[in-house]
This record gives sequence, structure tokens and C-alpha cells, in this order.
Amino acid sequence: MRNCVDLSGKVAIVTGANSGIGKGVALELAAAGARVVVNHRPNEDSARRAAEVVQAITQAGGAAVAGPADISREDDVERLFGIAQERFQGLDILVNNAGIEQPAPVQDMTLDQWQRVIDVNLTGQFLCSRAAVRSFLKQHPSPPADTAAGAIVFISSVHEVIPWAFQANYAASKGGVSLLMQSLAQELAPMKIRVNSVAPGAIRTPINAPAWNTPESLVQLLKLIPYGRIGEPVDVARAVAWLASDSADYVTGHTLFVDGGMTLYPGFRGAG
Repeated sequence: MRNCVDLSGKVAIVTGANSGIGKGVALELAAAGARVVVNHRPNEDSARRAAEVVQAITQAGGAAVAGPADISREDDVERLFGIAQERFQGLDILVNNAGIEQPAPVQDMTLDQWQRVIDVNLTGQFLCSRAAVRSFLKQHPSPPADTAAGAIVFISSVHEVIPWAFQANYAASKGGVSLLMQSLAQELAPMKIRVNSVAPGAIRTPINAPAWNTPESLVQLLKLIPYGRIGEPVDVARAVAWLASDSADYVTGHTLFVDGGMTLYPGFRGAG
């Protein structure tokens, strides 16, 4: 079943869109009619994979362009948003998806491991949000009467509420994303800019392949998912497309968990 939202005429930037959830989101937004800037890290492998996403969109009749940028770098972010303006003459949607993991026991975690995760997962999402808001306000100096001036969708994680041993840096970054999203939603609502989050659970992507790529690991993972299956990128992408669309025009400041019930803490079922 496909998402029935209509994003015709909209322009979207999706960060970290060369693989995994970001790729799924870029393809879904394009299928709904949006023109998409496919952000990727500025290296050869990421550029190749982003080009494949752009090609898939254009071959399906959509419009897309690759946008290299390390979102933790202010200058890179400014150039990325300049691509949207130059190629598509505006911006309507930002999907703050790019994120990394650098797990380690806390006693062994280096400051560089801590800082790099915070820089990408939290500071990068701030930098992109700030750039998006500036674009929205430039396009709509007065709030529109009948629709949003822009929409920002953060990709958070179930670990904004579920502690994650050996991933303190990642969990801290996602907890920060939760209050960053809510604070921006509160601040920007009078300007008709909507801000929400999607918080995935276990999704079949390369970043978490060790958790699902053997029968034994998959069995253990499914114990944490009451719905009984691992999620797919399209599960997240459909939620993002809805939150970015006019169908969700009265929704702001909320996190939509797409997790098969992981945040229901299934270990407590019949106990506690």
C-alpha cells in the first residue's frame, strides 16, 4: 500500500539520503511529487550511491539533484541549501535524517567519538534547521493563510526515550533532538512552520546490519518488537511523507514512533 499524500510542486532536502532510511525517504517524497536534493557525505563512495538515488528518481519521472555536504560543517550546510535554491528556486521541506553511530563502553569512549556523534546527530540537525527556517522566512515573509510556510521533519530514534548502554553518545544526541524539535515547534508555529519527528525502531538498514543479518541475531532482535517483524525504510518514509504534507497541517511538535511497539517495553509483558 502506497502513501497517498501529494507533495506536487514541493522542494525537499533530505540529509544522509544516499542509503538506508534517507534513501527510502528521498524516493518516497519524489514518488509523491516532490523535487528532492539528495544530500550525501562529500566522498567518492557516498557520491556514487547518491547518484544512484538521483538516477532512480529521474528514471521514474521525478526531479532530483545530489547535494554533497558534511552537515556538521556550517559552510557545507550553507552550500547545500544553496543547491536547492539554485536548482529548484526554493525550499518547502527539510528532512533531518543524517546520523552516525560510534559505540563504545563509556570508560573507553574517546572525546572524539563523543563529539563526532553529537556534531552530526545534533549540531548538524540544528545547522540544517536554521538554514531551512531562513529559507522559509525569505520565501514567506508573512505567514500564509491556508498552508504551512515550511515543514521540518527530524529523524530521531526510539533511543530518545529508551536508554542504550554502550551508545551513550548516540542516545544523548537523540534525546537532544527530541527537545530541539519541540523547542523549534513552539518557537516557529506562529510563523506557520511545522516541526515534527519520526522516531524509528529497528529498521533494516546498513548501519544496524549486525542486529539482523544472521538468523540468530534476528531472533534476539524480534524479542524486542511486539509486532513481530523488523521495519523497512519505506515504513519510516511513509510517515515522513505524511508529516511533511498538507495532510498533517495541524500537527506540530510531535514525535511519531515507527517501531513495531518497541517503545512498549515488551520485556515487561506479563511481568513488572
